[in-house]
Amino acid sequence: MKRGVVLVTGGAGFIGSHTVDRLLEKGYRVRVLDNLHPRVHPRGKPLWLSPEAEFLHGDVTRRPDWERALEGVEAVVHLAAYQDYMPDFSTFFHVNTEGTALLYEVAVERRLDIRKVVVASSQAVYGEGCHRCEEHGVVYPEMRPLAQLQRGDWAVRCPHCGRPVAWEPTDESVVHPQNAYAMSKYAQEMIALNLGKRYGIPTTALRYSIVQGPRQSFANAYSGVCRIFCTSLYLGRPLMVYEDGQQVRDYVNIRDAVEATLLALEDPRTDNQVFNVGGGRPYTVLEFAHTVLRVAGKEGRIEVPGIFRFGDTRHICSDITRLRSLGWSPRYTPEDSVREYLAWLSSQECRADLLDSAQAHMQAVGVLRRVEVRA
Repeated sequence: MKRGVVLVTGGAGFIGSHTVDRLLEKGYRVRVLDNLHPRVHPRGKPLWLSPEAEFLHGDVTRRPDWERALEGVEAVVHLAAYQDYMPDFSTFFHVNTEGTALLYEVAVERRLDIRKVVVASSQAVYGEGCHRCEEHGVVYPEMRPLAQLQRGDWAVRCPHCGRPVAWEPTDESVVHPQNAYAMSKYAQEMIALNLGKRYGIPTTALRYSIVQGPRQSFANAYSGVCRIFCTSLYLGRPLMVYEDGQQVRDYVNIRDAVEATLLALEDPRTDNQVFNVGGGRPYTVLEFAHTVLRVAGKEGRIEVPGIFRFGDTRHICSDITRLRSLGWSPRYTPEDSVREYLAWLSSQECRADLLDSAQAHMQAVGVLRRVEVRA
């Protein structure tokens, strides 16, 4: 495979550009397809994108761009995606789902000899994930109702008896997507794995947890707790925590995520399967906020104003046993991610109104809401 070309879609972005760098280090020839969306790349093609990679400015939703990008390619790392909290539901499916279908459509129609496809999926496909009820055992709860959240009642409840349940690490066996992004990513998985198997194109889907590190665009201030907290600190703003800050997450450093991606690309044991790529340790959001302040060595204020993001998962932590069994394991910590991101952020020009405009937009479209009556 090293004699051929690896196509990286979304290769100018956060995970994509680091993947490009690692592929080049390992001796691959690399082609990048990226639409340079202004929310992620407000200044166009980023300086960090290696000149050693061939760059194509194009979009995964356009068939001619796929035809051009796939010519002479032996493998594809498909990272291009639409990820947001905005209620423009059709865009998630147009980019994430239809764009993936076009990859396989072009490959099959043109009888392309593609030896491997790695598709970036997401931990989001689990929704609230795995929990345990004292009476009913393992359960997969529904999304918390708006009326409950408006009371400031953050608990995840058993779908059978309504009692609060305790979270458990979530493995790959059960998916329960509960928002447009998650549904589009699971549909993407089904397209990739089933068409890949049917037409002899070995495919692996990776369900990344929250990936963190340098190059995660601060221009997109709608999601990504590392960039939001670090940008807040950089701009002298308080670190705003949604709900009560006790939400559980797992965070994976970009270098670990890239190594998992390369393993999926190179190891045939991953063919036609799905794997979690996570950090291996749970953190509460408040714990992560304090981590940012500690690593930065700065005084800062953490605010918990009773605001929630409608549709957010309460607790999710990925079980990474399956990928560990192939020899991969996370080596870096959230402290490493914060340190690396702060160092990168200090070299960037960051608009002072960035966070305010993002928050105002999310409030205007009903994504951010405030507790009305405390439980």
